[in-house]
Amino acid sequence: MAILHVLNGDSTLNGFQQTGLDGDIMVWREVFSQGPLEEDISSAHFWRNREEWLAKTFGEKPESYQRKVLDELSKLGEQYDEINLWFEFDLHCQANLLGMIAYLEQKTDLSAPAIFLICPGDFPGKPDFRGMGELTGEELEYLYDNIREQLTEQDFAIAATAWKVFAGKDATRLQHLIKETDFWGSLHFLKPALEAELKRLRVNKAGLNHIEQLLLDNYNRGIRTKPEVYLEFWKTEKVYGMGDAEIDIYLRGLKDKGLIE
Repeated sequence: MAILHVLNGDSTLNGFQQTGLDGDIMVWREVFSQGPLEEDISSAHFWRNREEWLAKTFGEKPESYQRKVLDELSKLGEQYDEINLWFEFDLHCQANLLGMIAYLEQKTDLSAPAIFLICPGDFPGKPDFRGMGELTGEELEYLYDNIREQLTEQDFAIAATAWKVFAGKDATRLQHLIKETDFWGSLHFLKPALEAELKRLRVNKAGLNHIEQLLLDNYNRGIRTKPEVYLEFWKTEKVYGMGDAEIDIYLRGLKDKGLIE
């Protein structure tokens, strides 16, 4: 049986290589929770826009994007009997998961591979669980054996609708989706992730969204060094799954507005 494991990042890859699980590996290195999106994820225009935004925002070179992202995506063009999607509970991973499912739906004959999701929200004995990157090979195998779920046609339909709304970045449409959806299928963490996204799309009277206002409030409380800023943010906003570089995007925005130094 030909098996593919799609991992949510290089941090998970380290532990996964210690497992005894069979199959090829594809590492997802995009960050769909940030930057421009569009519904047609299979178009060249979509990936060109992503490449340009990442280059501008994080200083990525085009050849690096080709190697890290596009060459990995090309693995989905091969024939597999089973595809396992390893993604986490936070908005960062849920956005990438929606994109991954949308890409599979547009580029793959879904009648062929069985597609499974491994999506942990916690882990036994780890009260402050933040992601699979902190797990050993044995612990990742535990997830595979105990929480893996096969995605159904209904799951794909839910994800397709959510992807369209998420890519549109419209708070009203997103609020309607959250309110009107009673069943989320196997996508157990999608609703709280989308609720976090809604808080980010809305702006207050000062023109700031939830993340910007929180960072500004923390700054005004004297939390100003980068390590302090990151740690304080993660205390309450783990749902966003943002790393240092992503938090820096918002800090730069506040600085550009003259709200912080």
